[in-house]
Amino acid sequence: MKNIQLLDCTLRDGGYINNWAFGERTIKSMINSLIRSNVDMVEVGFLRDCVYDIDKTLFNNVSEAKNILPRHSVNTKFVLMSLHDKYSIDKLEENDGTIYAIRVTFHDYDVDEGLDFIRKVMEKGYRCFCNPINIMGYSDTQILTIIEKVNEIKPFGFSIVDTFGSMKRKDLLRLYYLCEKNLNPNITLGLHLHENMSLAFSLAQTFIENISSRDFVIDASLLGMGRVPGNLCMELIMDYLNDIGGERYNTSYALDAIEDHILKIRAKIAWGYSTEYYLSAKYNLHRNYAEYLLDKGKLTAKNIDHILSQIDKSKKTAFDANYVEKLYLNYQDRKVDDIQTIRNLKEKIGDKSVLILAPGKSLNTEKKKVDQYIKENAPYIFSANFFSESFPIDCAFFSNAKRFEDYAYIQDFIKNVVVTSNITKKDIEKVNYHDVHYGQVTTSNCVLMLINLLLRMGFHKVVLAGFDGYLENDHAYIDTSLESIRNVHSSNVEIIESLKKLEQHIEMEVLTESLYMQERDSYA
Repeated sequence: MKNIQLLDCTLRDGGYINNWAFGERTIKSMINSLIRSNVDMVEVGFLRDCVYDIDKTLFNNVSEAKNILPRHSVNTKFVLMSLHDKYSIDKLEENDGTIYAIRVTFHDYDVDEGLDFIRKVMEKGYRCFCNPINIMGYSDTQILTIIEKVNEIKPFGFSIVDTFGSMKRKDLLRLYYLCEKNLNPNITLGLHLHENMSLAFSLAQTFIENISSRDFVIDASLLGMGRVPGNLCMELIMDYLNDIGGERYNTSYALDAIEDHILKIRAKIAWGYSTEYYLSAKYNLHRNYAEYLLDKGKLTAKNIDHILSQIDKSKKTAFDANYVEKLYLNYQDRKVDDIQTIRNLKEKIGDKSVLILAPGKSLNTEKKKVDQYIKENAPYIFSANFFSESFPIDCAFFSNAKRFEDYAYIQDFIKNVVVTSNITKKDIEKVNYHDVHYGQVTTSNCVLMLINLLLRMGFHKVVLAGFDGYLENDHAYIDTSLESIRNVHSSNVEIIESLKKLEQHIEMEVLTESLYMQERDSYA
């Protein structure tokens, strides 16, 4: 196992969690703990065009990085990483031996630019690692072409980087043997794994079991800290190598660093396996696609799975918000003939006033006021994306497929259900999603959709209750099991702007306290 080295990337990859703001004392303490653990390399941060801050692991040059490095380190070497298009190479000094190697990343659409950057780094006297982003997105032919170019440059290392965490055992072995058989034997082969499918430790063991006599470097981080969902855990791979190759690493110092520093960070911002990153990995996509759809708060996992499966290969590597928004709207916008549904609903409402109950907690705190209004006015009552037996609801209106499934088991209590056409359940009345969506971008808010539907039916007044506004926690709802959305501020602002437009066409009376009906300009 002497030809395997471990590289700790906590201070670099982990910086995606806390914006690289570890603090000077913590940075130095972590480096010291890693040195004492006998880790072979420590990646101390990014080379980046930035405003230098000694409390962050972002540097304009090696001189700035020296501020956090110990004066002497016998066994542990120090490494920096650079994204070739985010760093001006003229800032990089000639190598004075402080930094053992610089790792350079590039995308599939700028391979030649990345390789040219590597040449320039090497010309300044540095060992250089070639780290192509998302190697799983390359065909075998493309990988062989890159390897051929890398062999011409002869950098220190070449890494298999599973950027989107989509690699499985068969993929790893295929990529390993492609590299092993074609990469110059004097070039070190690296491995960087992500935890989208909770396979990092298992894949690392597979990699180790199949290695040849060339030199290898495996990336890991303390407690797996890294851009969500995280990386291979350093403490695990240290222990594994100790078990099969002798007591080479002192894991107690790594565990001390986790206890002293990493657990405090994770208490504020968590990382680890989660559904959205599994789904993005399933299709080898940029993780932001799944995050974007989950932020909608309207889709089931099956819905998200379907939309992600539609993403074109050319769009997978670089996230495109406008593109995925179009896919989302196309998926939601299933056309139905809703003329009869609207006629039936209008007939049921008749001459009654209309009350819309949204699921805000004010339905609990101001229930007496709502009950009094119902007693005195006998309105036709809609509930929006929820159902409660505490109120005499006439029609439960749903635009959120996930929420609808949550309540489907009590449908026997609902006198009438109307849903938007994105909800696929058969034998239930539907209205076209697109026609009531009202041009919303972020929220796809059910109350706004329902108001727009009432306008289509010719109503010009509506009374609202429980329309409190989104809050930063799950205690904003009548039912604590209802989930809170992530993009709270932008959603509230969008709803306020939509209400201003709707008020030109329909009168709105609010029974319970509502953020939306307070001074809007001060909020927006």
